[in-house]
Amino acid sequence: MSDYCVNKREQPNGDHEVHKQGCQFWPAPENVQLLGQHSNCGSAVATARHYYRQVNGCKTCANPCHTQ
Repeated sequence: MSDYCVNKREQPNGDHEVHKQGCQFWPAPENVQLLGQHSNCGSAVATARHYYRQVNGCKTCANPCHTQ
């Protein structure tokens, strides 16, 4: 299990990215919406959709959940 968050600040394309703790792209503290512990990025992305409609996994730390 790993801790995940979603970035409150959207990317230029409107995505709110999901990150695994330890990721070099973990957002600044004021932009972190914690998602709790998850066994995989898919579960974390599903939880992030409770907060934001447009969600994507980070290409670096949640690559299986990243879409172009």
